[in-house]
Amino acid sequence: MPTPPLPLNGSCRCGRTHIRITKPPLMTAACHCRGCQKMSSSAYSLTVLVPLDGFEVTQGEPVECGTHGPDQDHMACPHCMSWMFTRITGVDAFLNVRPTMFDETSWFVPYIETMTSAKLPWVTTPARHSYSEWPPMDRFEELMAEYMAQA
Repeated sequence: MPTPPLPLNGSCRCGRTHIRITKPPLMTAACHCRGCQKMSSSAYSLTVLVPLDGFEVTQGEPVECGTHGPDQDHMACPHCMSWMFTRITGVDAFLNVRPTMFDETSWFVPYIETMTSAKLPWVTTPARHSYSEWPPMDRFEELMAEYMAQA
């Protein structure tokens, strides 16, 4: 997987909320669950797992949108409501950022795809690993190590 040029800057659709990552991604993914289909108004959502200490909001103050806890909080620009990132309750190592928010997106390729049980029949992705539901939690560390070894 290609490593993006760091730091990587981005913004919401209207440009009022800006984000930056300063550490390499831990993994990339496409999620086919119905929630992601509805949140993204598309066949799936794209995600890049970013170390929490390598992510910052550099302008604006995102607000909760979509799912509001208890397991996760989706965060969006308060003006245009672009879904920008997700904080997962109890996960302090990383958060999930929508890679299409970044100015440079050519590096992004989903490494895993999840929730393929809800996948639309015509959808294909180049993901190397595919899961009908969520990958077992004990697999995440191994998957992230594989991804980072290829970066």
